Amino acid sequence: MNPRRSYAAGTGLFILLGFAALAYLATQTTSLVNFESGPSYDVTAEFTNIGGLKDRAPVKLAGVRVGTVKSIVLDQKSMDAKVTMAIADRYDQIPEDSYAKIMTSGLLGDQFISLSPGGSPTNLKNGSVLDNTQSALQLEDLIGKFLTGSGGGKSSSSNKP
Repeated sequence: MNPRRSYAAGTGLFILLGFAALAYLATQTTSLVNFESGPSYDVTAEFTNIGGLKDRAPVKLAGVRVGTVKSIVLDQKSMDAKVTMAIADRYDQIPEDSYAKIMTSGLLGDQFISLSPGGSPTNLKNGSVLDNTQSALQLEDLIGKFLTGSGGGKSSSSNKP
């Protein structure tokens, strides 16, 4: 076999494997995989700042994906972001007083909603509203507070009655 031909075949195989690895990473890092769609119920929550949260972002409870972000709209009255989440029907035992906060995967990763269960005997159902929320932490705000040494400013949490 000609040495040039073997180099060409090896190079071609290397490039093909590189493209396959890129395709795999692209599908694994998006919110299009790792969650099977099926019957779900909608739950809403309002946040003062959602940061980089996007539609189809994961909703997790104890690190387990239980749903996805269905839509994000601005509430014209409160000027808060109203986030609607689609929670899979099989997770129907989540207490209605659960706490929702926007978290980041890693230091600079994608954002998701983390649910912390409350202690209410009644559970979330279609149309429920989560009142206990914590908005996204902005890296720029944290750096600014660190550099200026100030802790003041508007709180990023909301506990609406």
